[in-house]
Amino acid sequence: MTATADIAACRALLKNGSRTFHAASKVLPRKVADPAIALYAFCRLADDAVDLGTDRGGAVARLRSRLNDVYRGQPIPHPADRAFAAVVAQFTIPRELPEALLEGLDWDARSRRYQTLNDLTAYAARVAGSVGAMMTLIMGAREPEVVARACDLGVAMQLTNIARDVGEDARAGRLYLPLQWLREAGIDPDEFLARPSLTPEIAAIVQRLLDAAELLYARGGLGIARLPRSCRPGIHAARALYAEIGREVERAGLDSIAQRAVVSTKRKLTVLARRLVVAPPRVAQSDLAALPEVRFLIDAVAATPRRERAKARSRPVEDRVVWVLDLFTRLERRDQLQRGRL
Repeated sequence: MTATADIAACRALLKNGSRTFHAASKVLPRKVADPAIALYAFCRLADDAVDLGTDRGGAVARLRSRLNDVYRGQPIPHPADRAFAAVVAQFTIPRELPEALLEGLDWDARSRRYQTLNDLTAYAARVAGSVGAMMTLIMGAREPEVVARACDLGVAMQLTNIARDVGEDARAGRLYLPLQWLREAGIDPDEFLARPSLTPEIAAIVQRLLDAAELLYARGGLGIARLPRSCRPGIHAARALYAEIGREVERAGLDSIAQRAVVSTKRKLTVLARRLVVAPPRVAQSDLAALPEVRFLIDAVAATPRRERAKARSRPVEDRVVWVLDLFTRLERRDQLQRGRL
């Protein structure tokens, strides 16, 4: 188990920058809350090291060295590293999962662009699907079908973020839209970056990205019933609220150039009230094969022996909604850090 002092330090790390998570984590059973805090702290430090530093490539290299120490069981003397090393051992988290996250951060550091939707999905699998997979292991589910659906949700959320932030990314010199889609629409990627503006062609590309995310939200929803009962409402809520960001983009005429879609508190409460108990989405069985881009994550989990652990005490399922939502807001927070740095 993670040392009490290290978890306390991780809580302090998150207290100011992640107040919602810090408060919500207190309603969780200790055996669930502590590992989640350790994972969240390590991911946050990784994001900060790359997004806020001046030597982004060097930061990735140092993170990889730290991860190597974690998996050797000799983490550096930092509370987040020690706590994460304990979580890795307790939940037998395959090294490929956090390594995938660092690879995605490396792609960001290199300002990598993506030719096709499949290429973009490979990026989303690393920066978001990997975190979804790790959280699934902490929640006690390892079945390939469940991990595949968790990866679907992570990828869908990242695609939603990209569709929402087209203008802000472009003004910061970043381009995530598939280059193939841009060229098919007669748009030169470099000219768009120099003068980002909303056109019918850009609006159509944003819609294509939201449509791709919507299918993955539906697929991801099918895995929720396989999670522990106490976790289901929170995952349903996370899925619904992130999908609602896409609906806001649509309501704004697909203009994610001049403005950034925000779901109001009132709207969030409405969505939550409607989605705490939902029927499974309808998806054809033929559409449920795991995304090729996340297969390496699923295979890594399948190849890792499961370690039994004590069952956490149950709490009312409603208490867990905010916690799960905030775990996934790391995606949005990383975008905010990038904008602040640039």
